Amino acid sequence: MKKIPLCVPSIDKKEYEIVKKILKSKWLTHGKYNHLFEENFSKYLGVKYALSLNSCTSALELAIKANNLKKVDEVIVPSFTWVASANAIINGGATPVFCDSNIDTRNTTAENIEKCITKKTKALMIVHYGGQSCEMDKILKLVKKYKLILIEDSAETIGSKWKNKMAGSFGIGCFSFFPTKNITTGEGGMITSNDKKFIDKCKLLIAHGIDKSTFQRENANKPWVKISVLAGHNFRLSNLLAGIGYEQLKKLKKLNMQRMKVAKKYLKNLKDIPNIILPITSNHATHTYQTFSILVPKEKRENLLIYLNSRGIGASVHFTPALHQQKLFKKYKKKDVSLKNAEILSARSVSLPIYPDMKDQDINFVCKNLNFFFN
Repeated sequence: MKKIPLCVPSIDKKEYEIVKKILKSKWLTHGKYNHLFEENFSKYLGVKYALSLNSCTSALELAIKANNLKKVDEVIVPSFTWVASANAIINGGATPVFCDSNIDTRNTTAENIEKCITKKTKALMIVHYGGQSCEMDKILKLVKKYKLILIEDSAETIGSKWKNKMAGSFGIGCFSFFPTKNITTGEGGMITSNDKKFIDKCKLLIAHGIDKSTFQRENANKPWVKISVLAGHNFRLSNLLAGIGYEQLKKLKKLNMQRMKVAKKYLKNLKDIPNIILPITSNHATHTYQTFSILVPKEKRENLLIYLNSRGIGASVHFTPALHQQKLFKKYKKKDVSLKNAEILSARSVSLPIYPDMKDQDINFVCKNLNFFFN
């Protein structure tokens, strides 16, 4: 039977070569390629500082902890997102408050955010969904008006722009390099900022609170001296994985263009099929299609997923149920705030296979089966 996975990472000989080179060097922990990866990533994004990490979840948690947010401090976050967004707020020591999203773009909006702002609101964690930046103009006005910390969960949106400015460069950027993302290191993440004091605090937090890394201590007078100045974590990315990220980043523009070509074919082939609502790109935004998400009737979705999977098509859902519908997070929903769009999106969305090297025959096979199911 034909197999079309949800995603396939784009790995070639460059990644194999860098892995062999680093293995041969015997320096596997945080090292040279972390610095190279960080330097190139910050340049690509147009920010001053980037710090490589073991995951985007760690980046999100650092954004809370390094800003000294407490349990009494509220952080607004969309209910329609992956659990990592809310978990990071809770584990970071603050309190999440859920806001709604827009049906067309799957992103939250300034209007939805403002309904949730109270005197306790200290930060806003927006989530750029599936490869498309949120509409930032009005959001930035809110951030300024209410003096909020802006955290951008850009796990799914590397390379997307809002009016020629990169998603993740407006506030504290948090990125993922999981295998389904636009570039991958297997597991890994990045946190970005223009604030040196914030990044310096993050550097302490990711390495047990010790103010110099093993790589930095290597040529010091007393490299064995390790002084912890705060209670930190081990959120570091290895030199080995950073090397893969360093090579992947060189290909990001090309990989995003390939994803956009796949999405264009989907948009063309699916536009006339009944019961399918296609994703919409905002004016002034680019879409890098980490996810190609369609909406289908709620009562047909489960049967559709079962059918597509039975045909070897790795369709899935991102995300269901919405966070406020899950037992763990129910208490963070404000009674007077409607989250109806989050419930619609979580009940109707279907993620179709998309990856840079996806062949036309596979795109056509997915579209043919969708057409057959609905017609």
